[in-house]
Amino acid sequence: MQTLSKKNIPFIFLVVISFFWAFFYQSSNALNGYGEEKSEWLLLIDGFVVLPILCFWFIKDKKEAVIKTVAYSCLIILLGSFVIPESSKVVWPYLESLRYLAIAVFIVLEITTIFTVFFAIKASLNNEQDPDLAISKPIESVFGKGAISSLLSFEARVWTYALFSKKIRRQGFTGDSHFSCHKKDGAQSNQLGFILIILFELPVMHLLLHFLWSPFAANVTTALTLLGLVFFIAEYKAIAIRPISILPDSIIVRYGIWNPLRIALSEIAQVQPNSAFITRSSNVNRFNLAGNPNIEIKLNSGKLIYLGVDLPNEFLMTIEKYREKLLQQAV
Repeated sequence: MQTLSKKNIPFIFLVVISFFWAFFYQSSNALNGYGEEKSEWLLLIDGFVVLPILCFWFIKDKKEAVIKTVAYSCLIILLGSFVIPESSKVVWPYLESLRYLAIAVFIVLEITTIFTVFFAIKASLNNEQDPDLAISKPIESVFGKGAISSLLSFEARVWTYALFSKKIRRQGFTGDSHFSCHKKDGAQSNQLGFILIILFELPVMHLLLHFLWSPFAANVTTALTLLGLVFFIAEYKAIAIRPISILPDSIIVRYGIWNPLRIALSEIAQVQPNSAFITRSSNVNRFNLAGNPNIEIKLNSGKLIYLGVDLPNEFLMTIEKYREKLLQQAV
Protein backbone atom coordinates (compact mmCIF):
# COMPACT_ATOMS: atom_id res chain seq x y z
CA MET A 1 0.00 0.00 0.00
CA GLN A 2 2.87 2.37 0.76
CA THR A 3 4.41 1.86 -2.70
CA LEU A 4 1.04 2.36 -4.34
CA SER A 5 0.45 5.65 -2.51
CA LYS A 6 3.88 6.92 -3.55
CA LYS A 7 3.17 6.10 -7.20
CA ASN A 8 -0.03 8.13 -6.94
CA ILE A 9 1.70 11.27 -5.67
CA PRO A 10 2.47 12.69 -9.18
CA PHE A 11 -1.14 12.23 -10.25
CA ILE A 12 -2.45 13.77 -7.02
CA PHE A 13 -0.08 16.71 -7.57
CA LEU A 14 -1.38 17.05 -11.15
CA VAL A 15 -4.99 17.23 -9.93
CA VAL A 16 -4.16 19.76 -7.20
CA ILE A 17 -2.22 22.13 -9.46
CA SER A 18 -4.87 21.82 -12.19
CA PHE A 19 -7.57 23.13 -9.86
CA PHE A 20 -5.28 25.74 -8.30
CA TRP A 21 -3.96 27.20 -11.55
CA ALA A 22 -7.39 27.09 -13.19
CA PHE A 23 -8.66 29.21 -10.30
CA PHE A 24 -5.56 31.44 -10.43
CA TYR A 25 -5.78 32.24 -14.15
CA GLN A 26 -9.57 32.43 -14.40
CA SER A 27 -10.20 34.78 -11.44
CA SER A 28 -9.05 38.11 -10.09
CA ASN A 29 -7.73 38.01 -6.55
CA ALA A 30 -4.81 39.02 -4.36
CA LEU A 31 -2.73 36.05 -5.60
CA ASN A 32 -2.55 37.42 -9.15
CA GLY A 33 -2.58 41.12 -8.31
CA TYR A 34 -6.29 41.23 -9.05
CA GLY A 35 -5.83 40.10 -12.61
CA GLU A 36 -2.60 41.97 -13.42
CA GLU A 37 -0.10 39.12 -12.94
CA LYS A 38 -1.02 35.95 -14.77
CA SER A 39 2.36 34.88 -16.18
CA GLU A 40 2.51 31.50 -17.92
CA TRP A 41 5.88 30.63 -16.33
CA LEU A 42 4.11 29.85 -13.06
CA LEU A 43 2.32 26.87 -14.63
CA LEU A 44 5.43 26.00 -16.65
CA ILE A 45 7.48 25.45 -13.48
CA ASP A 46 4.88 23.24 -11.82
CA GLY A 47 3.97 21.31 -14.97
CA PHE A 48 7.36 20.84 -16.62
CA VAL A 49 9.83 20.94 -13.74
CA VAL A 50 8.18 19.85 -10.49
CA LEU A 51 5.80 17.25 -11.97
CA PRO A 52 8.48 15.34 -13.98
CA ILE A 53 10.77 15.33 -10.92
CA LEU A 54 7.94 13.79 -8.85
CA CYS A 55 7.33 11.16 -11.54
CA PHE A 56 10.95 10.01 -11.60
CA TRP A 57 11.30 10.28 -7.82
CA PHE A 58 8.25 8.25 -6.79
CA ILE A 59 7.88 5.83 -9.73
CA LYS A 60 10.59 3.16 -9.64
CA ASP A 61 9.92 1.83 -13.14
CA LYS A 62 11.63 4.44 -15.34
CA LYS A 63 9.70 3.49 -18.48
CA GLU A 64 6.44 4.04 -16.62
CA ALA A 65 7.83 7.32 -15.28
CA VAL A 66 8.64 8.50 -18.82
CA ILE A 67 5.20 7.51 -20.11
CA LYS A 68 3.43 9.30 -17.28
CA THR A 69 5.65 12.37 -17.64
CA VAL A 70 4.75 12.67 -21.33
CA ALA A 71 1.04 12.05 -20.66
CA TYR A 72 0.90 14.53 -17.76
CA SER A 73 2.82 17.14 -19.79
CA CYS A 74 0.25 16.86 -22.59
CA LEU A 75 -2.54 17.35 -20.02
CA ILE A 76 -0.75 20.42 -18.60
CA ILE A 77 -0.45 21.91 -22.09
CA LEU A 78 -4.15 21.23 -22.68
CA LEU A 79 -5.01 22.84 -19.34
CA GLY A 80 -2.90 25.92 -20.07
CA SER A 81 -4.46 26.38 -23.51
CA PHE A 82 -7.86 26.77 -21.83
CA VAL A 83 -7.09 28.67 -18.62
CA ILE A 84 -4.17 30.99 -19.43
CA PRO A 85 -5.36 34.30 -20.93
CA GLU A 86 -4.27 34.85 -24.54
CA SER A 87 -2.50 38.06 -23.56
CA SER A 88 -0.24 36.10 -21.17
CA LYS A 89 0.77 33.38 -23.66
CA VAL A 90 4.28 33.66 -25.04
CA VAL A 91 5.71 30.14 -25.04
CA TRP A 92 2.37 28.34 -24.83
CA PRO A 93 1.38 28.57 -28.53
CA TYR A 94 4.57 26.64 -29.40
CA LEU A 95 3.85 24.06 -26.70
CA GLU A 96 0.36 23.55 -28.10
CA SER A 97 1.93 22.62 -31.43
CA LEU A 98 4.39 20.23 -29.77
CA ARG A 99 1.53 18.53 -27.92
CA TYR A 100 0.31 16.87 -31.10
CA LEU A 101 3.82 15.66 -31.92
CA ALA A 102 4.18 14.19 -28.42
CA ILE A 103 0.82 12.45 -28.73
CA ALA A 104 1.81 11.01 -32.13
CA VAL A 105 5.12 9.69 -30.74
CA PHE A 106 3.30 8.27 -27.71
CA ILE A 107 0.78 6.44 -29.93
CA VAL A 108 3.56 5.01 -32.13
CA LEU A 109 5.46 3.74 -29.06
CA GLU A 110 2.33 2.18 -27.59
CA ILE A 111 1.39 0.47 -30.87
CA THR A 112 4.94 -0.90 -31.11
CA THR A 113 4.71 -2.17 -27.55
CA ILE A 114 1.31 -3.77 -28.21
CA PHE A 115 2.61 -5.67 -31.24
CA THR A 116 5.70 -6.77 -29.32
CA VAL A 117 3.53 -8.10 -26.50
CA PHE A 118 1.15 -9.73 -28.99
CA PHE A 119 3.91 -11.77 -30.66
CA ALA A 120 5.40 -12.67 -27.27
CA ILE A 121 2.01 -13.99 -26.14
CA LYS A 122 1.57 -15.96 -29.36
CA ALA A 123 5.03 -17.53 -29.00
CA SER A 124 4.33 -18.50 -25.37
CA LEU A 125 1.01 -20.10 -26.30
CA ASN A 126 2.71 -22.12 -29.05
CA ASN A 127 5.22 -23.36 -26.46
CA GLU A 128 2.31 -24.69 -24.35
CA GLN A 129 3.16 -22.47 -21.40
CA ASP A 130 0.44 -21.78 -18.80
CA PRO A 131 -1.92 -19.54 -20.84
CA ASP A 132 -2.31 -17.04 -18.00
CA LEU A 133 1.47 -16.70 -17.65
CA ALA A 134 1.82 -16.56 -21.44
CA ILE A 135 -0.36 -13.44 -21.39
CA SER A 136 0.81 -11.74 -18.20
CA LYS A 137 4.61 -12.29 -18.38
CA PRO A 138 5.27 -10.36 -21.64
CA ILE A 139 3.13 -7.48 -20.38
CA GLU A 140 4.78 -7.39 -16.96
CA SER A 141 8.23 -7.51 -18.57
CA VAL A 142 7.37 -4.24 -20.33
CA PHE A 143 5.17 -2.44 -17.80
CA GLY A 144 6.16 -4.15 -14.53
CA LYS A 145 3.69 -5.51 -12.00
CA GLY A 146 0.90 -3.15 -11.01
CA ALA A 147 -2.51 -1.77 -11.89
CA ILE A 148 -1.52 -0.91 -15.47
CA SER A 149 -0.17 -4.40 -16.23
CA SER A 150 -3.27 -5.98 -14.62
CA LEU A 151 -5.54 -3.89 -16.83
CA LEU A 152 -3.50 -4.66 -19.95
CA SER A 153 -3.44 -8.37 -19.07
CA PHE A 154 -7.22 -8.32 -18.84
CA GLU A 155 -7.49 -6.57 -22.21
CA ALA A 156 -4.99 -8.96 -23.80
CA ARG A 157 -6.93 -11.91 -22.38
CA VAL A 158 -10.12 -10.58 -24.01
CA TRP A 159 -8.55 -10.47 -27.47
CA THR A 160 -6.63 -13.72 -26.99
CA TYR A 161 -9.77 -15.72 -26.17
CA ALA A 162 -11.85 -13.89 -28.75
CA LEU A 163 -9.39 -14.63 -31.57
CA PHE A 164 -7.12 -17.54 -30.54
CA SER A 165 -9.14 -19.67 -28.15
CA LYS A 166 -8.44 -22.82 -30.21
CA LYS A 167 -4.74 -22.56 -29.31
CA ILE A 168 -5.47 -22.74 -25.57
CA ARG A 169 -5.76 -26.08 -23.81
CA ARG A 170 -7.18 -26.66 -20.34
CA GLN A 171 -4.34 -29.08 -19.60
CA GLY A 172 -1.82 -26.26 -19.94
CA PHE A 173 -3.05 -24.39 -16.85
CA THR A 174 -1.15 -24.66 -13.59
CA GLY A 175 -2.84 -26.96 -11.08
CA ASP A 176 -3.21 -30.58 -9.98
CA SER A 177 -7.04 -30.72 -10.06
CA HIS A 178 -9.13 -28.67 -12.47
CA PHE A 179 -12.84 -27.85 -12.13
CA SER A 180 -15.12 -26.30 -14.71
CA CYS A 181 -17.96 -23.84 -14.15
CA HIS A 182 -19.54 -23.28 -17.57
CA LYS A 183 -22.26 -25.96 -17.28
CA LYS A 184 -23.71 -24.83 -13.94
CA ASP A 185 -27.27 -23.54 -14.44
CA GLY A 186 -26.58 -23.09 -18.15
CA ALA A 187 -24.02 -20.31 -17.61
CA GLN A 188 -22.40 -20.61 -21.03
CA SER A 189 -25.76 -21.09 -22.78
CA ASN A 190 -27.00 -17.85 -21.23
CA GLN A 191 -23.93 -16.05 -22.55
CA LEU A 192 -24.61 -17.39 -26.05
CA GLY A 193 -28.16 -16.06 -25.74
CA PHE A 194 -26.85 -12.56 -24.94
CA ILE A 195 -24.49 -12.70 -27.92
CA LEU A 196 -27.31 -13.68 -30.29
CA ILE A 197 -29.54 -10.90 -28.92
CA ILE A 198 -26.79 -8.32 -29.51
CA LEU A 199 -26.19 -9.59 -33.05
CA PHE A 200 -29.93 -9.47 -33.82
CA GLU A 201 -30.59 -5.98 -32.49
CA LEU A 202 -27.32 -4.36 -33.70
CA PRO A 203 -28.38 -3.60 -37.32
CA VAL A 204 -31.85 -2.51 -36.18
CA MET A 205 -30.40 -0.16 -33.56
CA HIS A 206 -27.90 1.24 -36.08
CA LEU A 207 -30.62 2.06 -38.62
CA LEU A 208 -32.88 3.66 -36.01
CA LEU A 209 -30.11 5.87 -34.66
CA HIS A 210 -28.96 6.71 -38.18
CA PHE A 211 -32.34 8.05 -39.29
CA LEU A 212 -33.80 9.27 -35.97
CA TRP A 213 -30.67 10.88 -34.50
CA SER A 214 -27.51 11.16 -36.63
CA PRO A 215 -25.15 8.95 -38.66
CA PHE A 216 -22.28 9.88 -36.30
CA ALA A 217 -24.20 8.76 -33.21
CA ALA A 218 -25.16 5.52 -34.99
CA ASN A 219 -21.54 4.78 -35.92
CA VAL A 220 -20.22 5.52 -32.41
CA THR A 221 -22.91 3.41 -30.75
CA THR A 222 -22.34 0.53 -33.17
CA ALA A 223 -18.57 0.64 -32.61
CA LEU A 224 -19.01 0.55 -28.82
CA THR A 225 -21.52 -2.29 -29.14
CA LEU A 226 -19.09 -4.28 -31.27
CA LEU A 227 -16.39 -3.83 -28.62
CA GLY A 228 -18.85 -5.08 -26.03
CA LEU A 229 -19.62 -8.02 -28.30
CA VAL A 230 -15.91 -8.92 -28.41
CA PHE A 231 -15.97 -9.02 -24.60
CA PHE A 232 -19.02 -11.32 -24.54
CA ILE A 233 -17.50 -13.66 -27.14
CA ALA A 234 -14.23 -13.84 -25.22
CA GLU A 235 -16.09 -14.50 -21.96
CA TYR A 236 -18.22 -17.18 -23.66
CA LYS A 237 -15.11 -19.02 -24.88
CA ALA A 238 -12.95 -18.47 -21.78
CA ILE A 239 -15.44 -19.73 -19.23
CA ALA A 240 -15.37 -23.19 -20.84
CA ILE A 241 -11.56 -23.26 -21.08
CA ARG A 242 -10.12 -21.59 -17.98
CA PRO A 243 -10.55 -23.85 -14.93
CA ILE A 244 -10.68 -23.29 -11.20
CA SER A 245 -7.57 -25.20 -10.12
CA ILE A 246 -6.43 -26.70 -6.83
CA LEU A 247 -2.74 -26.95 -5.95
CA PRO A 248 -1.12 -28.53 -2.87
CA ASP A 249 -0.93 -25.11 -1.19
CA SER A 250 -3.54 -22.91 -2.90
CA ILE A 251 -6.59 -22.49 -5.10
CA ILE A 252 -6.41 -20.54 -8.35
CA VAL A 253 -9.81 -19.09 -9.21
CA ARG A 254 -10.08 -18.41 -12.94
CA TYR A 255 -13.50 -17.30 -14.06
CA GLY A 256 -14.14 -16.21 -17.62
CA ILE A 257 -11.58 -13.65 -18.74
CA TRP A 258 -11.13 -11.97 -15.35
CA ASN A 259 -7.71 -11.85 -13.73
CA PRO A 260 -7.01 -15.00 -11.67
CA LEU A 261 -7.33 -14.98 -7.90
CA ARG A 262 -4.96 -17.16 -5.85
CA ILE A 263 -6.17 -18.26 -2.40
CA ALA A 264 -3.66 -19.90 -0.07
CA LEU A 265 -5.10 -22.98 1.66
CA SER A 266 -3.54 -21.76 4.91
CA GLU A 267 -5.73 -18.62 4.69
CA ILE A 268 -8.97 -20.63 4.47
CA ALA A 269 -10.98 -20.93 7.68
CA GLN A 270 -13.91 -22.91 6.27
CA VAL A 271 -15.23 -24.36 3.02
CA GLN A 272 -18.85 -25.43 2.76
CA PRO A 273 -21.75 -25.83 0.31
CA ASN A 274 -24.03 -22.88 -0.38
CA SER A 275 -27.49 -22.62 -1.88
CA ALA A 276 -28.59 -19.13 -0.81
CA PHE A 277 -28.66 -15.97 -2.91
CA ILE A 278 -25.63 -13.80 -2.14
CA THR A 279 -25.93 -10.02 -2.25
CA ARG A 280 -23.10 -7.71 -3.28
CA SER A 281 -20.82 -6.56 -0.49
CA SER A 282 -17.32 -5.13 -0.05
CA ASN A 283 -16.51 -8.23 2.00
CA VAL A 284 -17.73 -10.66 -0.67
CA ASN A 285 -16.25 -11.88 -3.96
CA ARG A 286 -18.62 -13.74 -6.27
CA PHE A 287 -17.55 -15.93 -9.19
CA ASN A 288 -20.88 -17.11 -10.50
CA LEU A 289 -22.89 -16.24 -13.61
CA ALA A 290 -26.16 -18.14 -13.33
CA GLY A 291 -28.23 -19.23 -10.34
CA ASN A 292 -26.85 -19.12 -6.80
CA PRO A 293 -23.21 -19.98 -6.06
CA ASN A 294 -22.78 -23.47 -4.64
CA ILE A 295 -19.45 -23.08 -2.79
CA GLU A 296 -18.66 -20.74 0.11
CA ILE A 297 -15.05 -20.12 1.12
CA LYS A 298 -14.49 -18.20 4.34
CA LEU A 299 -11.00 -16.80 4.89
CA ASN A 300 -9.28 -16.21 8.21
CA SER A 301 -9.68 -12.49 7.58
CA GLY A 302 -13.47 -12.90 7.49
CA LYS A 303 -13.69 -12.29 3.74
CA LEU A 304 -16.13 -14.53 1.86
CA ILE A 305 -15.57 -15.95 -1.62
CA TYR A 306 -18.44 -17.66 -3.45
CA LEU A 307 -17.97 -19.95 -6.43
CA GLY A 308 -20.27 -21.63 -8.88
CA VAL A 309 -18.70 -24.91 -10.05
CA ASP A 310 -20.05 -27.86 -12.04
CA LEU A 311 -19.11 -30.56 -9.51
CA PRO A 312 -19.40 -28.94 -6.06
CA ASN A 313 -19.20 -32.15 -4.01
CA GLU A 314 -16.05 -33.32 -5.75
CA PHE A 315 -14.60 -29.83 -5.40
CA LEU A 316 -15.22 -29.82 -1.63
CA MET A 317 -13.74 -33.30 -1.20
CA THR A 318 -10.61 -32.33 -3.14
CA ILE A 319 -10.06 -29.18 -1.09
CA GLU A 320 -10.48 -31.06 2.18
CA LYS A 321 -7.98 -33.69 1.02
CA TYR A 322 -5.37 -31.04 0.22
CA ARG A 323 -6.05 -29.18 3.47
CA GLU A 324 -5.53 -32.37 5.47
CA LYS A 325 -2.22 -32.98 3.70
CA LEU A 326 -1.18 -29.42 4.46
CA LEU A 327 -2.00 -29.88 8.16
CA GLN A 328 -0.07 -33.17 8.30
CA GLN A 329 2.97 -31.50 6.78
CA ALA A 330 2.73 -28.66 9.31
CA VAL A 331 2.66 -31.18 12.20
